[in-house]
Amino acid sequence: MAEPLIRNISDTALWVAIYRAMETEQKSPVFSDPFARKLAGSRGEEIMASIRKSQQYAWSYTARTYLVDTFVQQEVARGADMVIDLAAGLDARPYRMQLPSSLQWVEIDLPEIMVYKSEILKGEKPACRLERIPIDLANPAARRGVFEELGRLTKRALIISEGLLIYLTADDVCALAKDLASQPAFQRWATDLTNPALLKMLQKQIGSRLGDAGAPLKFAPAEGPHFFEKCGWKPVDVHGMLHTAAKLHRLSLLFRLFALFPDTKGEKAKAIWGGVVLLERAID
Repeated sequence: MAEPLIRNISDTALWVAIYRAMETEQKSPVFSDPFARKLAGSRGEEIMASIRKSQQYAWSYTARTYLVDTFVQQEVARGADMVIDLAAGLDARPYRMQLPSSLQWVEIDLPEIMVYKSEILKGEKPACRLERIPIDLANPAARRGVFEELGRLTKRALIISEGLLIYLTADDVCALAKDLASQPAFQRWATDLTNPALLKMLQKQIGSRLGDAGAPLKFAPAEGPHFFEKCGWKPVDVHGMLHTAAKLHRLSLLFRLFALFPDTKGEKAKAIWGGVVLLERAID
């Protein structure tokens, strides 16, 4: 039998990199990631070609990237001296964004994808100080050790995560959140979030392929961003990707019509919604 294109969760990073390449190649791109297509490689191209219907939702990935970029810029301007990128995958922000050279950027992900990424970008120079830590975030003891070490090295850190939480159970997400909140210097966290209605749609469209690769889609809290309040964090800023994409002029006519309705901020479980949430540590 032929090997499936999406073999594991790391292969989804190849696929998502193509979305960033597609935006970069627009006439007036919202952001520029000149490394995206190289990082995606031929396998990323093949995955995208095999899921052609997903290309109509490229706006959501553009909006997600834009929103996380915005929060990074905002929090660095507010004094963050470290950015911790959980499940960093093929994110090239330390290379493509204008960042202060004094900023410490830490990427955490599985060893295999860290090795692949380092090899592809070995000739490139990041804008800030960059460290890669190869661990499995699903290992509580390993991540707590890393968080404790990083917590001693920063006064104010921003955590970012994209395309991570949706693959975890609610209990796993809360456990991760509590581990992060246990570090006083980890002040804010920007993460993407999916609600139950969107999760159901995604499971129908691509869920079987991801499930076969051992990466089923799971997390979509009915209470939306308020889910994190019981796990040591409170939402301070919430942006839906549909409405963000509308402001960025990335929607087709049909989707522009949907964007005329108010942003539910993820608080209506039956209304399809995905967005990016900025959380603030809420533990004294």
